[in-house]
Amino acid sequence: MFFIHDMEERMTLEPAYFSGESEAKILDELYQRVEGRNTGTMMIVRIMSITDVSDGEVMQGTGVALYTVSFQALVWQPFRGEVVDGSVTSVLMSGFFVDVGALQVFVSRQMIPTSFQYTVEGSTPSFSDVTADSFTIEVNTQVRLRIKGLRSEMGAMYAVGSIKEDYLGPLLQ
Repeated sequence: MFFIHDMEERMTLEPAYFSGESEAKILDELYQRVEGRNTGTMMIVRIMSITDVSDGEVMQGTGVALYTVSFQALVWQPFRGEVVDGSVTSVLMSGFFVDVGALQVFVSRQMIPTSFQYTVEGSTPSFSDVTADSFTIEVNTQVRLRIKGLRSEMGAMYAVGSIKEDYLGPLLQ
C-alpha cells in the first residue's frame, strides 16, 4: 500500500562545498541517497516535498557541516493479505519466485492450485494448468498473488505468497 510519510535524514557537507549553493548540494545528495532505498519495512519511491533544512552545524575537528533535512516521501509498504501483481523471476520444482518492485515473493507448491503441474519442456521449467492450455507460469510471466507472510531485514524485504484463490494466478498477456 502507498503512503505519504514524514521523514528526516541527517546529511553532511564537506567544507569544499560551503558556498551560496550549499542547500542545493545537500538536496541533490538527499535525492540520490533516499529515493529508491529499501528500509526493510518500506520502499521509498519518491521524495514529494522538502519540509525543512536545518542550519548547518560544524562538527569539531573535521570541519564537516551536519544538516537535518525533513521531507515528505511517497513510500510503498506491503501488508499481509494484500493482493499484488509481479513478474516471475525463477521457477523451481518447489514453487516460483516473483518480484513485486523491491519485494521478492516465494509461492510454494502448497500455495499453487492442484490443477497446475510442474513440467520441464526443453530447458524451460514451468507450472502448466492441465485444465486450460493457456495458463502457464514460467520466467517473465505476470502473476497476481496474495501476500501470506512478510519478513524484513535491513535493506531487504521477503514474502511468502499464494495463488490458490479465485482471480489469482497468471495474468493474460
